[in-house]
Amino acid sequence: QVQLVESGGGLVQAGGSLRLSCAASGRIFSINAMGWYRQAPGKQRGLVASIASDGTTNYADSVKGRFTISRDSTKKTVYLQMNSLKPEDTAVYYCNQVLRASDGFNYNLWGQGTQVTVVS
Repeated sequence: QVQLVESGGGLVQAGGSLRLSCAASGRIFSINAMGWYRQAPGKQRGLVASIASDGTTNYADSVKGRFTISRDSTKKTVYLQMNSLKPEDTAVYYCNQVLRASDGFNYNLWGQGTQVTVVS
């Protein structure tokens, strides 16, 4: 069974930083895209940042220059470094990994979500 486990959310003051981690476990053959999404109350879930297997990154305009996504393929982990946090960054953050398991099937997995709250 393959699954994702997130960690690193919490409460922080505006201007502060947090680092989110998301590790995949199970019998995994390869990982393709990795990404972070967020969902604020009353809003739809949207992309924050993504990173492809070749390292190409993509960011939402609202986080460019403040957030950095990275991956450690050997650890099957994706990170989101969040700096200069703003109250509008408050949301539940979900990681996403598109991977191929050793059973030969492709999976589009979601983490359980981690709350990030930024107070002014």
